[in-house]
Amino acid sequence: MNEIDVAQNLKQLRKKHGYTQQELANILKVAKTTVSTWERGAAKPRMDVARQLANLYGVTLGQLVGETNLTESKSNKTTNQEPIDLQRYAVDDSERNEAINAGGVPISDDDWEIIKAILSKYPRKDQ
Repeated sequence: MNEIDVAQNLKQLRKKHGYTQQELANILKVAKTTVSTWERGAAKPRMDVARQLANLYGVTLGQLVGETNLTESKSNKTTNQEPIDLQRYAVDDSERNEAINAGGVPISDDDWEIIKAILSKYPRKDQ
């Protein structure tokens, strides 16, 4: 992927999500001219900023820099995996730490209580 393609991708994603260069700069805590520099292809964002951008836009880093297609959903990586029945873990969470995590990081007990409260609003299909 060349510098111009990366720059065009950054601009396309910003516009698609309805941000001005100034709004994006404010979110990322950088100068507006920095965003402009990325979109002209004169520089690339640092890796930590690229991760922020990917999270903000709901894309992977590969999609952000054009290594993979933007039309592929971020969740397409898991389409070959069986869905996880979170409600199963809400009833018996003894296996939760091994099976359920957020990006490889275990979910805290406090956050798990919030998840369980949300799941309690959805009846199980097998009940």
